[in-house]
Amino acid sequence: MSAPRDRGTGRPRHRRRNTALAIGVPLALTAAGTLAYGSVFGIGAGAEEASAATPAWATATADGFASVNSLGQKGTYGGRDGKTVTVKTLADLEKYATAAEPYVIVVAATINMNPVGKEIKVASDKTIVGSGTSGQIVGGGFFLGTGVHNVIIRNLTIRDSYQGTWNDKDHDFDAIQMDGAHHVWIDHNDLSRMADGLIDVRKDSTNITVSWNKLSNNNKTFGIGWTENVVTDITIHHNWFRETEQRNPSTDNAARAHLYNNFLEDTSGTTITSSYGNYSRGRTKMVLENSYFQGVNNPVIKDSTAAIVQKGNTFVGTSGRNESGGTAFDPKTYYAYTLDRTADVPSLLKSGTGPRSSIGTFTSAAAATTLTVAKDGSGQYSTVQAAVNAVPANNPSRVVIAVKPGTYRETVKVPANKPHVTIQGTGGSRKDTVIVYNKASGTPKPDGSGTYGTSGSATVAAEADDFQARNLTITNDFDEAANQSLSGHQAVALRTAADKVFLDSLIINGDQDTLLLDTASADKLGRVYVRNSYITGNVDFIFGRATAVIDQSIITLKKRWNGTSAGYITAPSTAADRKGLLINRSTVNGDVSNASFFLGRNWHAGGDATLRPQTTVRNSTLSAAIKSTPWSDMGGFSWKNDRFAEYKNTGPGAGSASSDRPQLTDAQAADQENADWLGDWTPTAS
Repeated sequence: MSAPRDRGTGRPRHRRRNTALAIGVPLALTAAGTLAYGSVFGIGAGAEEASAATPAWATATADGFASVNSLGQKGTYGGRDGKTVTVKTLADLEKYATAAEPYVIVVAATINMNPVGKEIKVASDKTIVGSGTSGQIVGGGFFLGTGVHNVIIRNLTIRDSYQGTWNDKDHDFDAIQMDGAHHVWIDHNDLSRMADGLIDVRKDSTNITVSWNKLSNNNKTFGIGWTENVVTDITIHHNWFRETEQRNPSTDNAARAHLYNNFLEDTSGTTITSSYGNYSRGRTKMVLENSYFQGVNNPVIKDSTAAIVQKGNTFVGTSGRNESGGTAFDPKTYYAYTLDRTADVPSLLKSGTGPRSSIGTFTSAAAATTLTVAKDGSGQYSTVQAAVNAVPANNPSRVVIAVKPGTYRETVKVPANKPHVTIQGTGGSRKDTVIVYNKASGTPKPDGSGTYGTSGSATVAAEADDFQARNLTITNDFDEAANQSLSGHQAVALRTAADKVFLDSLIINGDQDTLLLDTASADKLGRVYVRNSYITGNVDFIFGRATAVIDQSIITLKKRWNGTSAGYITAPSTAADRKGLLINRSTVNGDVSNASFFLGRNWHAGGDATLRPQTTVRNSTLSAAIKSTPWSDMGGFSWKNDRFAEYKNTGPGAGSASSDRPQLTDAQAADQENADWLGDWTPTAS
């Protein structure tokens, strides 16, 4: 870490605030995650905007092809950036659904379409969601026209435009119809008894995900195509097709159709008999995985020009055509997903599809996708970075990169648009899997554009929220002695610049600036929890502006490159309204001279006098290497004007309270626990 270039001569005092911050969603959302739909919103006559905190489900994003960045749209998140309104009348539903601005529209009543068959023309950037099981659309549905995008239709019952003619040619009354729309997520709905389709995806509509819906008692259920172009990308997963005759779905000229974990059921003795199940038509490329077909006639069929790749499907009591052939595509090239066991699909979907009575019971396939890395070629990838590159942008759920034992000499960067990534060694010890490189701040870039700088020197850089790493060694083995001519010897092993980062059972090795705990930007919170890990270094080797807890870990002090013992453990650069570094229940040791190391010094990055760097070391064992005056000034700023303290440390390096060694009172210590640092986040291994 470089010292500030500008020296400040003074700064105002700042009052400490205990404001809890959340990243990615407004603070109000964090308090509403367990409320039922019906209790979140005040419902009166007509529509009203929600005055209570918006529930967390309003910020949900799609998985599957609807999550893929294309056509200028980055995933599908509906109306999350707009106001939330509750509607009980057709007039209000149509008013907000057709509005130009984004809305989250909560349907809190049964709304009868007038005339029968009416389809509301939904505009872009909308979430339309039922309030519990009370949101019902009767006698009509929704239409998404050319260019409409970023729409979520969720948790609704849409039913009963049926006009008494089974193969109705006169009434094109659909539950949800798309003509040229893109980035649409249809999730957890109950669709039945419409005059025509339950879902029609037509005329080059693309980036569609249809998940966790119950589709029943219908003839032409789910049609995809009506175009000569081959552009539609669609994901259809965890849907229950029950007593539906045809188009289950029929997929015509789809570029990529990924169907998995669906349940198609035709029960004997009813008035509805299936004519076929999944149909790949025209030039469609279809991947069909882990779906369950029960009693369906012609369960899987294809045109001679189409492709179907089947994997892991189950057929019980089916008859007729069951076809596959041709080549398709690998869905994991586009997005992460997890397959449920085929045998579990019927029970899972019978209980999990359709509207949910409360937000806590939405079902999703949230288990982790696993990518394997092995030096010997036995994994999917031979380098860790190749596996990171394979994670789709804006992946909605956990992706575990399982790294087999070996030494991987490479740099790894998890970019900000790839959240929910875990890098995990699979060996019996954290020593078995090593990621190592040797760049330093002063190392010249190969293209001659300068040097890497401190942050660019990291062996592993995690810039995505909800990152986890465990059971690994991460090392920067830059050789200071052999590179004395370089201007900067700062050499980072691991850099984090994100929120909700969980580092568990690691060895993090370096000399100067080993572990950089940063944030994505100065105005964003970056919480980091380090547990059961070893961190080694000698100068400022735990540093940055993040809000970080080092818990139940071993901090090992190392001699400098020339054999001398001198250094600083921490160098926080904390903002005045944030918490800095907390070392708790840990041990400081190392083969260095007695009284040669400071616990830390105050880094006012860039000479910023408004910062209030903070380190608290509590309930830890300190070796004799720690100085009796354990805090040091930096860059012309006095540490005494910032926030440095200890509490109930033990060992030969511990000391009693003095003006040079502040100790927290019991009351102060009660406000400096792990939970005070981490706020509403509880780190959970996944």
